[in-house]
Amino acid sequence: MEENVRPGQARRIAAASLGLILLLVPVLAAQDKPLTLDEAVRLALERNELSRSNQESVLAANARVQSARSFFFPALTSTSTYTRRAYEVRRLVGDSEVVISRYNALAETLGLNMVLIDVRSLSGLAAVKAQRNADVAAAAENQRQLAFDVSQAFLATLGVDQLRGAAQRRFDYASQNLEAAKARYAAGLVSVNDVTRTELEYATAEVGVTQNTGQLETATLQLGYLLDAPAAVRGKLVVPEFLIEAASAEAADTEALIEEALARRLDVGSLRWVASARRNLAKAPMLGWVPSLSASGQYRLTNEAAFNNRTWNWNVGATLSWSLFDGGARFGQDKEQRALARIADLNLQAAVRRVDVEVRNALVSLDIQRAAVKQARAAQQVAQKNAAETSELYRQGLASALEVADANISLFDADVALVRQRFTLGVSFLNLEAALGLDPFGKEPRTW
Repeated sequence: MEENVRPGQARRIAAASLGLILLLVPVLAAQDKPLTLDEAVRLALERNELSRSNQESVLAANARVQSARSFFFPALTSTSTYTRRAYEVRRLVGDSEVVISRYNALAETLGLNMVLIDVRSLSGLAAVKAQRNADVAAAAENQRQLAFDVSQAFLATLGVDQLRGAAQRRFDYASQNLEAAKARYAAGLVSVNDVTRTELEYATAEVGVTQNTGQLETATLQLGYLLDAPAAVRGKLVVPEFLIEAASAEAADTEALIEEALARRLDVGSLRWVASARRNLAKAPMLGWVPSLSASGQYRLTNEAAFNNRTWNWNVGATLSWSLFDGGARFGQDKEQRALARIADLNLQAAVRRVDVEVRNALVSLDIQRAAVKQARAAQQVAQKNAAETSELYRQGLASALEVADANISLFDADVALVRQRFTLGVSFLNLEAALGLDPFGKEPRTW
């Protein structure tokens, strides 16, 4: 026997149901919302583990500078001591009795130490700061490369989606031709061979749709992995038309672009800072000949009076350290650090030359792809016109099923070629933006 639901319980159930609906509606709306390239890059930079790791590396680099800088600030230490003894020691000093050792002895010592002059450590601090700048630039470059990885995955997914559209159009076209062939065969206008040929084309087109659907699913999974938001890529992807428009624009002077790239590239900037850090480290071994000066101070308070009947004391001092001979270790360190500095300079030179090559290659590739897209577009228009005309001729009995199938295949191949060439054109433009040190949207990359 069913129990009646009380009014209060019914209201709670209704409220819970409404809350669940309000919770699910934004999620479902987000899945159906079209995804733009800007949003995809933003999601990746917010959610991808590599992006978050880059942010942590910047924090670590700043912390290393803070630790190195602390060497030049005073160090204050406090030491508290409690001692329990088996007996007390008392002495008569003049007319007063002084407790030399108490049963319960308490002592507090404050110590202050500060480095006044240490030129070797100054060189080390400069190296740590330069390395911090190198790490920050490298992290920003990793962020930039992640944005390009997302952009290429986004374009790849779009390309596969358009290929699936071409395969679907081929399938629809083959389905129409099959119906027409069957009707003409039933009317006795064609032989069974025409039906067989169109059935084969229909089956082939159907397999193509299945294959492209699987490829689209794979590309979508890869893009969702980069964004760490699989639900965001389940909806429609918005074609970034600005990529095609920008890829069609005329390029500026090559030498000027190379100069801009050298000044802007974060990876080159990182290597410049690495070379600077190595040069500072190379100075450190020989700076060991310069003496270092430090100061120290101490204040002590206790409940045990000494023979002077005082429970407190203090002292200050200065220490001059000069390493006159270290067994030749600094000479070996000097050779090693200078060699590492030369390696860093060579790596920088190689990176500068590589930027020159990358910019020139990207410009050449972009020019080639512009021409390829024009050719593919013209071929697609011809194939589309030929397929329409052949289909009409077949309906009029002036063309064979083989000619219709060939025209359909040619149109599909032309569609695929155009999609691939447009995708390659977009990738070529992204490669140029990457070579110039820009982000996928042609803007200066953000740094910390």
